Amino acid sequence: MSLAFDEYGRPFIIIREQEKQSRVKGIEAVKSNIQAAKAVSRVLRTSLGPKGMDKLLQGPDGDIVITNDGATILEQMEVEHQVGKLLVELSKSQDHEIGDGTTGVTVLAGSLLEQAESLLDRGIHPLRIAEGYEMACKIATAELERISTRFDFGTGTKEDLEPLIKTCMTTLSSKIVGRYKRPLAEMCVEAVLTVADLERKDVNLDLIKLDGKVGGRLEDSRLVQGVILDKDMSHPQMPKELHDVKIAILTCPFEPPKPKTKHKVDIDTVEKFEALRGAEKAYFTDMVRACKASGATLVVCQWGFDDEANHLLMHEGLPAVRWVGGVEIELLALATGARIVPRFQELDASKLGSAALVKEVSFGTTRDRMLLVEGCPGSRAVTLFVRGGNKMVLEETKRSLHDALCVARNLVRDNRVVYGGGAAEMACSLAVEAAAERVGGVEQYAMRAFADALDVIPLSLAENSGLAPIASLTEVKTRQLTEGDPHLGIDCNDLGTNDMRAQNVFETLAGKRQQLQLATQVCKMILKIDDVIKPNEYA
Repeated sequence: MSLAFDEYGRPFIIIREQEKQSRVKGIEAVKSNIQAAKAVSRVLRTSLGPKGMDKLLQGPDGDIVITNDGATILEQMEVEHQVGKLLVELSKSQDHEIGDGTTGVTVLAGSLLEQAESLLDRGIHPLRIAEGYEMACKIATAELERISTRFDFGTGTKEDLEPLIKTCMTTLSSKIVGRYKRPLAEMCVEAVLTVADLERKDVNLDLIKLDGKVGGRLEDSRLVQGVILDKDMSHPQMPKELHDVKIAILTCPFEPPKPKTKHKVDIDTVEKFEALRGAEKAYFTDMVRACKASGATLVVCQWGFDDEANHLLMHEGLPAVRWVGGVEIELLALATGARIVPRFQELDASKLGSAALVKEVSFGTTRDRMLLVEGCPGSRAVTLFVRGGNKMVLEETKRSLHDALCVARNLVRDNRVVYGGGAAEMACSLAVEAAAERVGGVEQYAMRAFADALDVIPLSLAENSGLAPIASLTEVKTRQLTEGDPHLGIDCNDLGTNDMRAQNVFETLAGKRQQLQLATQVCKMILKIDDVIKPNEYA
């Protein structure tokens, strides 16, 4: 695209291959983008809240995903419109930064754009709307911080951890695992606090492994204080259960060293063959003896080893596991305190890790086997082991637990919570409406629109729960205004009270604040686009 001038000096734009391009300008471009964003947002609106519906998505290769996680739905939808893709990126940003609230942020962004459309019809400039939204967002985040509640879980007693568990339960209540949310929330909190660095207020979620096997019930899920390896013992006659284990972790193969250059060995007599075989056996014997001499009672190897090495290991009474992946090896080293050894010459007692129990467990009639490494001293790696009736349930449970782990991590970083059920959004809406009265310019219209857009969250919650949306919203919002109580929200679970403290519905302040800021940023970006040039589909 380039700029040219006619004979009167007036500029005009030349678009390369113009006949193959389509172009939309001005307000029409803004409205076209808003329509696309609204379409994406409406898809997710029915998935919001504890009574939200699930979506079934079939991939190009026939794989089926059933989920109500906003980021997963948008990722699987393969959105083609350029502004629709912005909303997909929006939910990914929320997922990467916070881990929860991906559906809410997309619904909120769609609602903000819907409100902006009516302002554009009234002749208000898109940039003035964007500025008004920015002012309203600052007021809303300040109100969130004002109504937030802080709690301390420093001592680690069950009573101190209760708010942490209840916040995770709120996240899990909208998922497929809602019926078993209390035990799963307790597992997530215990896992996060095991690996958390409370002094630095940080949690490395890479130390928490989510693993699962199809079969069994959700109730069979458990937290393992250690690592689960999807492997079995290298020889069927090796012992299946070991106690007080000393573990050697090797990244060198159990086989003779291979020359780097091309070589050829001529063997023309039986004696030469026997000498070669004896040399190979000596290599294996030295390797096994090096492991025994170090005091190891279990060898975990990143590579494979041939049958002769396997037989020697079994003969020497040294159980072994082979073909263990790099990520699993690192987690095992962190859990057991072992050092990863790249050469047999470096192996000694100081490099060994320890575990109270290593046990091979099998599942169902298929006899799938896994190794449990438990009872690691000062363990810094844990595993959430999930069971489920089928692959789809298993994958959705893992996604739900990931969200709950992220919520617990966010609370370790910033231990402030706001109340759910749309209570925080209604409190922010009232604060923004009140502030709009004090703003003199056109921005006050945009601020009121922002306040109306925030109401989409409680409206959607009420609608998805089978309540009368407008009646429920106006009743609770009026009570918030008259009573000055920011803890009142929509009674989605029909428990007879609108007090979210009594219902134990919590959300992290960090997650809610991020939702508002990300949705506002994306709306500003979309409102600033006034010219769309793209390849013409019919050219």
